[in-house]
Amino acid sequence: MKIRRILATAVAAAVTTPVVFLSAAPAFADTKPSASTQKPATHEDDPDEDMPSVEELKAAVALAQKEYDEAVAELAKAKGDVEALGKDDNPLVVAVAGAKKAADEAAAKKTAADEALVKAEQAVKDLPVDATEEQKAAAAAAVTAAQTTATEAATAKTAADAKLTETTAALKAAKDAAERVLKLAKKVEEAAKEKLAEAKDELEFAEEMEGECADEAALKVALTGPKKVTAGKSALFSLRVTNDTDRTLDAVEAYVSALRAPESEDEVIDEDTDLTDRFITVEWSSADNLEWTSFSEEFPSIEIGKIAKGGHADVKLRLTVDADAPAGKGMAFAFGAYENNDGSCGTGDDFSTLDFEILAADKGDKPKPKPTDTPTPAPTATGGNTNTTQQGGSSVTPVNGTLAATGANDTLPLGLAAAGAVALGAGALVVARRRKAGADA
Repeated sequence: MKIRRILATAVAAAVTTPVVFLSAAPAFADTKPSASTQKPATHEDDPDEDMPSVEELKAAVALAQKEYDEAVAELAKAKGDVEALGKDDNPLVVAVAGAKKAADEAAAKKTAADEALVKAEQAVKDLPVDATEEQKAAAAAAVTAAQTTATEAATAKTAADAKLTETTAALKAAKDAAERVLKLAKKVEEAAKEKLAEAKDELEFAEEMEGECADEAALKVALTGPKKVTAGKSALFSLRVTNDTDRTLDAVEAYVSALRAPESEDEVIDEDTDLTDRFITVEWSSADNLEWTSFSEEFPSIEIGKIAKGGHADVKLRLTVDADAPAGKGMAFAFGAYENNDGSCGTGDDFSTLDFEILAADKGDKPKPKPTDTPTPAPTATGGNTNTTQQGGSSVTPVNGTLAATGANDTLPLGLAAAGAVALGAGALVVARRRKAGADA
């Protein structure tokens, strides 16, 4: 099972229904659920069957790139069209300018005609009492001519104003249309850009998931610890990693996470759920790292080191539930991976889970600080099937829980198991990316 299959199964299980989670769980474990809980395998149960190949993803990237390039070209054209409507030589702009000039000239002529009519009418009023009939007739004719000119000027102005209104509206309509096209082109370009980025991410993800790692490596993990943890106090757990391969593994690492269950079993946990406030602090120590160490960007995994064929290594874990956490259920998750000096690598097909009860902190007690003692050095990896005691001195029989077994556990909320699957999937992605980074160095 390749890492990408592990991750795909984990995420697919986490974001679908509990029934799908139960059916997908066997992909993680050797122990299969009983006939009553296991449904027949189908094509849809195998994430590798549904995952596109790298070549298909490359084709998708090429198509998305083509669509993005076309969107960019359309956006550039739309911007050009908007800009063109603001230039003086644009036909619509020229038409508006001509109409405005004609309207101004018509207005000036009307003003002059109106003034001439006023003067003509005043001339009639100013005729002397002894004006001749000829003078009176000439003055009246001047008024009539002035009235005709004023009427024609008013008509011409009305027509010029209408033309200006028409051309201005046409220019505005063109600009509005161009702006709408530009706005749409921007949205198309943004969508195409996002689609291209997603396609590239998918391709990068697939390429990261591809590799020369062994399928279903026989690297076993087992978590042990108390069944009850009190909020605000630290509890010691142990992780055992066993090398069941046929060779020595040069560099083994483990990934551990822990979560609180939702307060309500009806709460849906999917890929968009913020699990920040549900994570339980997990610290670890080993023979090579005696200080309690939290998982971080600097220490994303437990670096166990070399484990001989048939041997195992024990790591001490310290889990601390927030003091204000309510009573409920909790669960720890772990899986292992390895790299060898010859470049080979693998991820164990065994995922260990351990559920426990969270007890609310006593209201009358102040939360106790974490112990500051230096942890006991972890036993070094052993060769052969020895009875090495786990860290913390406990002889509790290891709980070799798997996702398959967990899925069938009536006491564990499936939402929590789904959240754990997401955490494990994220860890698998870290493995792949770290290896890719190392290969590119």
